[in-house]
Amino acid sequence: MSSIIKVDTIQNQSGANIISESSNTITVGASGDTITVPTGASLTVPSGGLTGQNYPMFQVNLTSTQSISNNVVTKVQFDTVDYDTASCWDAVNYRFIPNVAGKYIFYKNISPDNFSGVYYMSSEIQKNGSNLTTGRIVNIYQNQSTADNSLETFNQFASGVVDMNGTTDYVEAFGYLHNTASGNQITGAGRTVFGGYRIGA
Repeated sequence: MSSIIKVDTIQNQSGANIISESSNTITVGASGDTITVPTGASLTVPSGGLTGQNYPMFQVNLTSTQSISNNVVTKVQFDTVDYDTASCWDAVNYRFIPNVAGKYIFYKNISPDNFSGVYYMSSEIQKNGSNLTTGRIVNIYQNQSTADNSLETFNQFASGVVDMNGTTDYVEAFGYLHNTASGNQITGAGRTVFGGYRIGA
């Protein structure tokens, strides 16, 4: 047997938009129930996300090649937003500032490159200016044929889990490359991405 209840707003006696009078918690169903959103209907996620869901989440990528100075750790200037569920990506400072506290997993795939070969390259994720996780490759140029510079770039992937306070904490991605020649760069065209999402309290 089924029934339909049609309402616009559910409020308790204090006027708050909640079902429970003792907390700001909306409980729909019970343990073991399946909540179905019908085809054609949509669920609006508030700017702070949904507790227990992977919100906020974001992913950005570098579509254009970014030139970088030799032997200098440089912030990657991601120019394309793939998704940003809570508008937490700062496109001016190239950083993610989540607005919900909790544990987050972040990942990056960064591609330092030089057409003439590379001595040393690394990339990292930083939280509040301190290194969180890194990918590092050394002694590349010395190990490649002097007649063939095809070994000039690697996609450096790394990920890590960290607590974010939901107000001031931020994360950024950086790249580094050392080569005695000019032409150091972070390669775009889908090779360089940065993202993350909340996984719990």
